[in-house]
Amino acid sequence: MKYTEFEIISKYFQRNQKKNLNEIKKGIGDDSALIKIKNNNILAISTDTLVEGTHFFKNITPKDLAYKTVAVNISDLAAMGAHPKWTTLSITLPKPNNMWLEEFSNSFFNTLKQYNIELIGGDTNRGHLSITLSIYGLIEEKNALLRSNANIGDLIYVTGNLGESAAGLFLLQKKIFIKNLKIRNYLIKKHLHPIPRIYEGIKLKKIANAAIDISDGLISDLNHILKNSQCGANININKLPISTILKENFKRKYYLNWALNIGEDYELCFTVSKKNVPKLDVVLKKFSINCTCIGYITPIEQGFNLFYNKRKILFKKKGFNHFS
Repeated sequence: MKYTEFEIISKYFQRNQKKNLNEIKKGIGDDSALIKIKNNNILAISTDTLVEGTHFFKNITPKDLAYKTVAVNISDLAAMGAHPKWTTLSITLPKPNNMWLEEFSNSFFNTLKQYNIELIGGDTNRGHLSITLSIYGLIEEKNALLRSNANIGDLIYVTGNLGESAAGLFLLQKKIFIKNLKIRNYLIKKHLHPIPRIYEGIKLKKIANAAIDISDGLISDLNHILKNSQCGANININKLPISTILKENFKRKYYLNWALNIGEDYELCFTVSKKNVPKLDVVLKKFSINCTCIGYITPIEQGFNLFYNKRKILFKKKGFNHFS
């Protein structure tokens, strides 16, 4: 059965609308959504496009694609300490597929529900499969985490572990192999189902100075903070949070490269002044947040340096590049 653009929107995406009139004056069904912003809040907006063959494999399930589409966008708001509130979805399809749309939309709305986000608009088109999602969140103006707020002497932290998503990616690409099916599935899930650190970002926004989510690799993403803050950094590779799973199943040169350069972990990298470290320790313990200190911010003239066993390591700033 064929559907028109508006029938696709009506059948698969115009549902579960809360219609909270205190905030949403007009959602799906008109030329624009109308949103009322509360006093003392500013709107945080993030937009990401995922293209088949570049950001996801052709054989990815609609369920996994829908989840990852939402999660990677939410991660950008997490890096600013914002509360996600609304989203718009633009999806381009080669042709309407009822089973695909049903599975995608169910997973999409289940993920939105998990983070208390409401779909308020979007668009559908025909063409090569791609998805563009815009996420809108709220944050108090004085508490927004910015890439430009790092200061000399700040300690550099990352949440969670690094490199597991890369391992999952290479398993899917058949570039690496592992016999243990349980571990294989775990690593692939880390790639397909990253957990955006919204909770952590909200708890850190009054403690951290600068933050970014790790989407393109630690070196590449931390370098964005350094450029915007006009600072340098010293990073101790020995301190990188690498899981026991990676250490026990892969060579060190591989998992360190994955942690530094590959990305898609969607953990947070953030800086904290030394005077705020006691406050950070209290928050980490109280809310069971897993963070690791990996280095510190230096004057810009000292540059960006990596050390392993106190020995300086030569490296290239790689990371993911859409046009490489």
